Amino acid sequence: MSKQEKLEEVEVEVTNLPETNNVGTGWSSRLSFLFLDWQRSFNRRSWHFAALSTILVLALVAVIVIVSSLQANLAPGPVASLAPGHAATPTPAHYISLNQPLADFTGHVGLAINVVWSPDGTRLASGGSDSTVQVWNVRTKQRLLVYRGHSNEVLALAWSPDGTRLASGSRDGTVQVWDARTGKRLLTYQSNSGAVFSVAWSPDGTRLASGSNDGEVQVWNANSGKHLLSYYGHDSAVLALAWSPDGTRIASGGLDRTVQIWDAGSGIPYLTYNGHADSVTSIAWSPDGSRIASGSFDTSVQVWNARTGKTLLTYTGHTNTIYGVAWSPDGQRIASGSSDGTIQIWNAYTGKHLLTCRSEALAVAWSRDGTRLASAGSDGLVKVWQVA
Repeated sequence: MSKQEKLEEVEVEVTNLPETNNVGTGWSSRLSFLFLDWQRSFNRRSWHFAALSTILVLALVAVIVIVSSLQANLAPGPVASLAPGHAATPTPAHYISLNQPLADFTGHVGLAINVVWSPDGTRLASGGSDSTVQVWNVRTKQRLLVYRGHSNEVLALAWSPDGTRLASGSRDGTVQVWDARTGKRLLTYQSNSGAVFSVAWSPDGTRLASGSNDGEVQVWNANSGKHLLSYYGHDSAVLALAWSPDGTRIASGGLDRTVQIWDAGSGIPYLTYNGHADSVTSIAWSPDGSRIASGSFDTSVQVWNARTGKTLLTYTGHTNTIYGVAWSPDGQRIASGSSDGTIQIWNAYTGKHLLTCRSEALAVAWSRDGTRLASAGSDGLVKVWQVA
């Protein structure tokens, strides 16, 4: 039999197949005959049905891809729990996320460990593992100054309330006060034993408090360097310090898992907060002085009453250590930075998540108008985020 005769025989066999309405109702039989009908149409050059089927299949694939993409982007929001008697606000199933900062500042070699805004909001200062403090113009991104007075990592940094001076604490065991415009060193204080992890100015700018590796907090005159007070309530390193807005109290936290509030003039303790399950790394007072937010190695941020020590809110949106906590100037929001690769902004009263910035943060700081947030990270970058 010739090749042409074989092809004609195949076409006859296909053409004389029984009609589909004569077959059984099983799905396999239906599918088999649908396929043969399509083959018969193709052999007869009736390609319209085949083309339509192909278009429908492609459309179905496109729909599946789109739906899968949407499902992948609907990540569950962070979780917050409120103390009994406080109504919780539901956290949305998905939330706003920022992947790119408004600006970034490159200068540190190694880690950028801390960042602070100048009181007028025009400059940023950052301290790093390269032993330097760097000062930046926020608008132009120009580096204005590099301070090289320390011989080891700069672990703590604070701007004086009038914006004229910076205080920096280092692993070299010193606290140094220097002119924020010229970089001229004004004062060196070295009574702390071991690394200085935290420094804080009094609201009037006349005193400085520093916390060190030996568990001691020292308060001294910021102009003369005269020692005024030592607080010995902690039994291990003091990692965080914050002065109350009215200047009467100091909150200190550290490796002993406590936050302790004590009188800034006498050193008499008021209360000890034991709400964390691991070391306390960061502390921030609310602008009105009624509440404290504290971050910890236990991955939570606790918000609690500064007078009674009662826990008001526990924020558990992070999955790794909290290194920075900051209260917005209007008292409505809290920003928390973590080694989990996120900075999260949330309602200070309800714990409702508002915004995530996709970046690891070892420190966070609000601009004075509350529209921007600065962060320092292990990549050596200082970043500014538009958050309002």
